[in-house]
Amino acid sequence: MSGAKNCPETPRQKMIGMMYLVLTAMLALNVSADILGGFALVGNSLRSSISASHLRNEKLYREFQQANADNPEKTHEWYEKALEVQHRADSLYNYIQDFKDQIIILADGKKDVDARIAAGEKPEEHIGANDNLDVTGQYAITEGNGLILKDLIAYYRDFAADLVESDAALRNSIEQNLATARGYNAHAKDSCDWEIAVFEMMPVGASITILTKLQNDVRVTEGQVVQYLMDRTDAGDLRVNKLSAYVIPKSSYVIRGGKYSAQIILAAVDSTQTPEYYVEGQRLGEHGVYEVPASSVGLKKYSGWIAYQDPSTGEMQNLPFSSEYSVGEPAVTISNNDLNIMYRKYPNKFSISVPGVSNDKVKVSVTGAQVKQQGGLWIIEPGETAKTVTINVSAELDGKMQPMGSRDYRVKMLPPPSAYFSVRDREYPTGNIAASALANASGTIIASYGPDGLLDVPFKVTSFIAFIGGRSSDSKGNKFTQEQLTQIGKLKKGGMVILQNIKAVSPTGQELTLSPLVLTVN
Repeated sequence: MSGAKNCPETPRQKMIGMMYLVLTAMLALNVSADILGGFALVGNSLRSSISASHLRNEKLYREFQQANADNPEKTHEWYEKALEVQHRADSLYNYIQDFKDQIIILADGKKDVDARIAAGEKPEEHIGANDNLDVTGQYAITEGNGLILKDLIAYYRDFAADLVESDAALRNSIEQNLATARGYNAHAKDSCDWEIAVFEMMPVGASITILTKLQNDVRVTEGQVVQYLMDRTDAGDLRVNKLSAYVIPKSSYVIRGGKYSAQIILAAVDSTQTPEYYVEGQRLGEHGVYEVPASSVGLKKYSGWIAYQDPSTGEMQNLPFSSEYSVGEPAVTISNNDLNIMYRKYPNKFSISVPGVSNDKVKVSVTGAQVKQQGGLWIIEPGETAKTVTINVSAELDGKMQPMGSRDYRVKMLPPPSAYFSVRDREYPTGNIAASALANASGTIIASYGPDGLLDVPFKVTSFIAFIGGRSSDSKGNKFTQEQLTQIGKLKKGGMVILQNIKAVSPTGQELTLSPLVLTVN
């Protein structure tokens, strides 16, 4: 027998690695139905890929079992290791499936999920609360299941990597595909643990796709390791009973303007022969590399044959093959980390990425605003007179920059904040307050959008006038003076403290006068 050193990935599997960059950009406050629909399509494709991987793996196990029966002395040790791989892969795969089921139940409710199952539907293909941002983090982070999943993935990864230790390239591939190192989440200020980077504020539809991608990685790794074990025993030599043609694309998804590339090979061919490769009647070079410009979008299909000399008859034979790939429009995902609009003379924070392109190859230009990169974010500050701002994104593809898309944003002034009295991590608006809280020397007057506000802007209160017990006095700063605190301490139930002419300064240096704050002792 003869066999490939590594189990080749299918076109769908080669596309899967592009998912992580897309997911990062999904961590915005608003997730469009179109994007979630895209995740559903990717999820369906992943499930098809998993099914194909599972069938290939089952075929490998059957062939390994037969090789073990034919020559147990030579293959038994490796066959036992292959069975252990199968057991661990199935265990991890099933745990991830249960992980998905529990998230879907939290999102849609067990009654609805049971009803869909009873109707013969798959719950993960018909999720109602696709855009729910809470339940994934609840199950994965708050309840601790994400940490368990990370440990199980690491356990499986390390086991598989140790089995293929002599193949550095395959070991590195396994460690990268099943990596659980610290990552970056658009809602985190710095690098964070894997489970937080993957699951925090992740829409249900996106998290289910991530988990399906992990299941696909488990099956692909399983096949690669079992193939490796077969090669170690020369079991592959026992499997050859016919010649087969294979198409190995670098990617099954191409952005318009890029290039589709695939290698066409003849498996188990005599090394003394040089096959001839043909696609749509045109002969390729001796290495069988097929390249064609991706000039239009849509599904592209092609077919051809490999001509080789039959070793038994000396006659030329043809092995047909066919394959397909998809060409898509250039796409970019832009999410505002604050709101859907921009604020004038304020550093708006954006996460910007292009699917399948590393961040260092993404360029951003903006009309109507200044832009700079800070860490993993883009800081965009519209000018004083700007009414709209356009973000233009380009990316380096095949060595040249290509436009990927743009988006317009409306520009508004920052809304005026309100005055609050803050003490012991609590913010008091106009209304009742306990005497002990009001007289606390650590209390401060703050300018804020309130504890439930969407914006967290660091306004600074610089002065105010306090009316206490019929007397008025000034305060230069954001705290009551000692004299004012003494007067407050004399107030009885129903006594009022009225703060007027409250001055605050925005981060851009603009001075604001806030509405009065009236606090009544209860």
